[in-house]
Amino acid sequence: MAKHPRKKQRLGKSLKDVPEAIRPLGSAVAVLDSTGKDDEERRLESMLFGTTEESFDYATDKILVISGDELDGGLPEGNKELENMLDTDLFFVDDATVPHATTHGLSADLDSAQSDFEHDSDSERDDEDAQAAPRETDEDVRMGSPRPEGDVSQKPEPSGSGLTSRKPPAWADPDDADLQVSLATNNRLRKLRDAVSEDTVGGREYERRLRRQFEKINPTPEWASKARKQLRSSKAKRRRSSVSSASEADEDALPELLSETKGILTVSAKTKIIPQGTLSIERLRDANLSARSEGEIKAVQFHPSPQVPVMLTASADRRLRLFNIDGHTNPHLQTVHIPDLPVTTAQFHPGGTSVLLTGPRPFYYSYDLQTGTAQRSPRGLWGTTFAHANPAGHDGSMEKCSFDSTGSVLAVAGRRGHVHLVDWRAGAGQVVGSVKMNVGVESLWWAGDRLMSLGEDAEVYVWDVGERRCVKRWKDEGGFGSRIMSGDRAGRYVATGSRTGLVNLYGADSPTGDSGRPKLLKTIGNLTTSITSMRFNHDSQLLAIASNTKRDQMRMIHLPSLTAFANWPTSSTPLGHVTSVDFSTGSEYVAIGNNRGRVLLYHLKDFAAQ
Repeated sequence: MAKHPRKKQRLGKSLKDVPEAIRPLGSAVAVLDSTGKDDEERRLESMLFGTTEESFDYATDKILVISGDELDGGLPEGNKELENMLDTDLFFVDDATVPHATTHGLSADLDSAQSDFEHDSDSERDDEDAQAAPRETDEDVRMGSPRPEGDVSQKPEPSGSGLTSRKPPAWADPDDADLQVSLATNNRLRKLRDAVSEDTVGGREYERRLRRQFEKINPTPEWASKARKQLRSSKAKRRRSSVSSASEADEDALPELLSETKGILTVSAKTKIIPQGTLSIERLRDANLSARSEGEIKAVQFHPSPQVPVMLTASADRRLRLFNIDGHTNPHLQTVHIPDLPVTTAQFHPGGTSVLLTGPRPFYYSYDLQTGTAQRSPRGLWGTTFAHANPAGHDGSMEKCSFDSTGSVLAVAGRRGHVHLVDWRAGAGQVVGSVKMNVGVESLWWAGDRLMSLGEDAEVYVWDVGERRCVKRWKDEGGFGSRIMSGDRAGRYVATGSRTGLVNLYGADSPTGDSGRPKLLKTIGNLTTSITSMRFNHDSQLLAIASNTKRDQMRMIHLPSLTAFANWPTSSTPLGHVTSVDFSTGSEYVAIGNNRGRVLLYHLKDFAAQ
């Protein structure tokens, strides 16, 4: 029998007409609207979406909400306050991005409702597994406690979690570790051996030696090296910008810090290699423009400390002048006039605390930079007990003198081949020892803790000042009337200049050692007049040689290639008669003194960033 039309209309009653006494708490009307739904549809809806089942009481014309717990037998007596709430009101899905370590390998960025459903289902299964198995705490991880066997919570990480290692390269073969290759039986593989008796190597070692041989034959191209440097620098910038990777940056910097002996706060800069052929140089205002000398410049020297930009000049007008070299105005600091001493040599003490002034007199002046006072040495410098024992050593000049690297001993060239050793630590300037050559002394130079002296017969003596004996003698190559000798700070080179303009440059095979004559690298013949000035720069890449006999007689030598720079100086460079040359501590400046009382200042651009 067909149903009454009114009854069918009543079956489609909206939730709005249902009394609030039986309406679910917090439920939406659209969700519980059962218009057009039968019991089978409601049951499927409950299974799929987790909603409560609804049934219609035809007797009372009311919609009843029956939860899953009521179907299974009802809720406990104490937990009935949430019996009428929907699951959608009790739980929610957070779509925010979660770190890998807290998502159990599941992606938190879900793109669809189906993914949300799978996420909820997996989370429920994880909760059930966590309740069934003991949970590993952070303390267990720190203490290294192993997981119990059969722990279902220990799952392999998915490939998308980012915690697994990268795939091995395609050319990696696990069987290479078991491979054995004979290097002695194959003629083509003998070059890979490290020793003649070596024969069989493993697969990994064989691969490493093949790679080493390939890199030896085909070195890394320049563009690849630059790309790697840029890649490393970009990675370093990303590490510095990221707070989370600060510890990684510290680990990378630790080996570099431990490999150096410098202080932690010292800014280290790599030495720049200067190309040969062209020197990048710029003319600046004269270094002594604010207080020009009235006579010939006898000596020019920069302060030994890189933190003190001071330069001294000693001139024929018996005045010592100090300048602050900034490359712009170069202000004048102080002038010291010494009437009774014609200054021919002025040099900073290696400690940077004072200036030694000497000339053709048996005494010297010491100017203290801290107090600004000049002190004269005692009259009896050569009248000591040692001098009376050696009458031939009684000299009246201190023009040729040189400090050792520590500044504790001053070597002074005397007459008839005597070289006097003056103790500078006591402050009294007393002669404590002497050594003697067979001929007159032309020049002195300290190579470490040993003294080198050049004689008039072009023979070089190497002295052990502690034992007062000669440990080595060697003849200068060619014997072209050598008159000046100099070396670099690192002990790589020793150069001798002659009266004919030739400069012999010796290499780093220890000119002060016990072997024979050191190896002659090259004889430089760019000048034709007597060499009067030679100076190496701080990193032994440049050598300046000059002569005061003729105008503009100066050349700059590129030591790695042993060639002279072609672009500077030229015939139009206004050098004059060069009397003295010196580089600053970092070689950013080169000062050139001439016979007109001017000190020309040039800026070396290759050393500007160091």
